[in-house]
Amino acid sequence: MKFQLDQQLGGNTISRIEPDCIWVNGQPWTSSVLVPWQGAELVILGSGAKLRFAQPSLYRGLIESRIGIETMDLGAACRTYNVLAAEGRSVLAALLIEA
Repeated sequence: MKFQLDQQLGGNTISRIEPDCIWVNGQPWTSSVLVPWQGAELVILGSGAKLRFAQPSLYRGLIESRIGIETMDLGAACRTYNVLAAEGRSVLAALLIEA
């Protein structure tokens, strides 16, 4: 039987999601936070409790640099980030936490 670590060395894991707090590596964050894994090949924007799209002018630089961006609600963004990070994909989560 082969065992693997839950968290790969050098990476971040989002371990808990609450309406006004996100836990990254066991540390709570009560304000908006960027959670990198390795680089920023894909940016996941967690737009808060509800899905809200940012104006395209705000992420034009990402598109011009050929960096993908996906917008989803906060819970979906955290889950997607963890899956992609566990696969070793280059991903960054930009999480908007509402007061």
